[in-house]
Amino acid sequence: MNLERWRQQIDQIDERLLELLNERAQLALAIGREKRTHGLSVPAPEREAQILQRLCARNRGPLDEHAIRQIFSTIFAEFRRLQESTP
Repeated sequence: MNLERWRQQIDQIDERLLELLNERAQLALAIGREKRTHGLSVPAPEREAQILQRLCARNRGPLDEHAIRQIFSTIFAEFRRLQESTP
């Protein structure tokens, strides 16, 4: 049955996503430290808007623009929280 094979593929993709999110988190932490060193604020709404615009333009589906914005807005919020809570 294909169901089990598909689930295994999803599990592998989920693991890759987790690795990539943690890699992105490390970069976000480095950026947060750099911003604090230079007295800059952590939130960067203009940067987030640019990223969302770029990703939505590149998206070929099946996820729609709303889904992309929701997913990445959640990612941005969590990374802001991480940056703000780390000295």
